[in-house]
Amino acid sequence: MEVAFELALSARLEAATDWIVARQLGAAVEEPGARVMDVVGVVPTEAVTDRAAVTSETIPPLAIEGAVGAGEAVPVTDALDCGPERAAAVAERAAELGFFERDRRGGRTYVRQTARYPDWVDRLVGIENKPDLGRPGDLEFQLRFDTALALFDEVWLATESYVTGAHLNRIPDPVGVWRFDPETGEREAVREASSLPVEELGVELRAEEPLRTDVAIVDADAKARQRRRIAERAWGKGWRPESFPGCTRCSATDASVPHCSFHDRPVAPSMDCGSDCPGYEPGEVSNGDPEGRREERSAWVQNPEGVGREQAGLDRF
Repeated sequence: MEVAFELALSARLEAATDWIVARQLGAAVEEPGARVMDVVGVVPTEAVTDRAAVTSETIPPLAIEGAVGAGEAVPVTDALDCGPERAAAVAERAAELGFFERDRRGGRTYVRQTARYPDWVDRLVGIENKPDLGRPGDLEFQLRFDTALALFDEVWLATESYVTGAHLNRIPDPVGVWRFDPETGEREAVREASSLPVEELGVELRAEEPLRTDVAIVDADAKARQRRRIAERAWGKGWRPESFPGCTRCSATDASVPHCSFHDRPVAPSMDCGSDCPGYEPGEVSNGDPEGRREERSAWVQNPEGVGREQAGLDRF
């Protein structure tokens, strides 16, 4: 199944690169959810250690994008580009994560960053998984969407199939192609990916008809914001399934991924497991310490000390 292929590829990429790897992230700008990238690799800069020191979770985008610095505190309603209730909720979450400090003055909430948000992202790599090229589905449209929008620095197609010249002719030229064996972890570049113009205007494809394609023009600033949001989401989410099933047939792989002996493959419990599975045998949940394995294999830190000078407690408000 495709999920087993995806988990195996993610495990291999995490082990073989210094990337922050995540699965199933939104890859559109104007219409969120119009495109979901199977696997995302965030190639970090040296400043990733500064990012890791803040929190292991995703910092709210509005907290990063707001007019808030590490110097003088500013009123939260002036700092964040949203309504008062939303601003208060974002500020509260950012304070919980140690990214904001909050204070009350004259009945108003003021915020400032505990540290400047680091420039920790070098490049974004998007990977579309299609183990069986004999069942391409919407593959051609998806890859044209990616290359026209140019939200990722590189886009790759990963497949288990033998790749022919006819396959390559149907794939946009900038898209690289990997042939990946999920059993052995071997990854071969059939065609190298070309760099995409991420700092230029992009074209987001929408509805497509035989004689007409609706599009939206996306400017460079909007793309930059979305790229940062993708990187932050990747940091907080990662690629491993969130939990292991309570089934005796499930054990942890070396990468701390659920592996089912009945199906003989990695599984995503939310999709593959449950009492309706013919191989289900109730048992204790054993997760194999996925957070510890992620910390061991990447720059992500599970329990950072934080950077706040005075970690503001919610009980102050």
